[in-house]
Amino acid sequence: MSAAITPRRARHTAGLMSSIYLPRTADALAFAMSTYGIPLLVLATTGSAVLTGAAFALEWVPRLAAFGWAGSIVDRRGAAVVFHLASLGRAMVLAVGAVLLYLYPSGAMASVTVMVLAAATGVLTEFSYIATETAGAAAGRRAGPQAHRVQAVLLGIDQTATLAGPALAGVLLLAGPPSMLAVVTVFSLLAALLALRTPPSPVAPARAPKGRPGAGLVTGWRTIRALPALGWLVTGLTLSNLSIGLLQAAGPVIVVQHFGQSTTAVGLVWSAAAAATLVAVTVCRFALDRLGLWPVGAACAAIASLACLAAALAPDYLSYLAMVAVLMAADGGLAVVLRTLRSRLIPPEAFGSTLSATILILLLPFPVAGVLTALTPPDALGHVITACAALQTLGLFCAFTRLRTDSALRT
Repeated sequence: MSAAITPRRARHTAGLMSSIYLPRTADALAFAMSTYGIPLLVLATTGSAVLTGAAFALEWVPRLAAFGWAGSIVDRRGAAVVFHLASLGRAMVLAVGAVLLYLYPSGAMASVTVMVLAAATGVLTEFSYIATETAGAAAGRRAGPQAHRVQAVLLGIDQTATLAGPALAGVLLLAGPPSMLAVVTVFSLLAALLALRTPPSPVAPARAPKGRPGAGLVTGWRTIRALPALGWLVTGLTLSNLSIGLLQAAGPVIVVQHFGQSTTAVGLVWSAAAAATLVAVTVCRFALDRLGLWPVGAACAAIASLACLAAALAPDYLSYLAMVAVLMAADGGLAVVLRTLRSRLIPPEAFGSTLSATILILLLPFPVAGVLTALTPPDALGHVITACAALQTLGLFCAFTRLRTDSALRT
């Protein structure tokens, strides 16, 4: 019997590799390189810190505004179709941008080009992300009890791209903006081609009303409210993201002004965090096989809470770096739990809308963290982080206490 099972598993893994993992890898690299590389591109092209900040906003504001559209369109048209068209559209936009920057390397045309690139790639990347997440959730449902393995691999792909993408974009930018955009174009085209192999996802009935752009978010919110387990976990992670967002926003002030380190040391903190997250995702993959969702999720929640409190009280740079890495590693484990849970609970025909609403809720604390950082005197940041860490601890404790007897997390 075991001899028959092994080839079947090998075929299943090979199928996931070609239909889910490879398309996700190409898209994740294009995502990371455009998200982190385009602000660098703006700075290299315009030399303006103001325009660089504006470009970052232009990437994220339309991206957040696109959530309602993206989820509902994925539900109506299917993940594979939206993934292909969004990746192809991003490739075309980047190719046009590369040509324009080659012809007009500076001046008003270059400034307009890079700002349009920031806005357009932000929106198209959001559509491709929602589509790939929906396809990944469908693959998790097909995997049955092994759904957490699929989600762990997908999260590992995302973290690897986050670790490699910005560095690759920075190196390519040394050869010139058109070179960097050309490579991102290639990754986007590869993602569009590989998307054709992505299995079709369930779509909403044709008779379902299209509604307004926000209708998808309303549908997603209603679905979250109808699934208490998902709602409690999202609530706990939203409070946790306030602490994480504050550490990200206040990181330069803490590392440079408080610990007296260079700006390079700020990037080292998050590179270490990404590496630790990759290790944690691998460990969680095996732990979930043996222990189940709730024990692993509760352990990650406890570690994240303690690490955040320790980071707020860290006496030096190295201990601060270590605690942030531990915090992000534990948050990676919680992300695997969330991905697995939502792939189990959310109805396939409403997955895109619910995913959009979930991600939007989880991202809302980040601008709040930015406002807190701006309004807080540097000497008081440690106290604010401590207060947010206490709120994080309370939120995660309440969430996992409530979920302790929920059947969705007991398997």
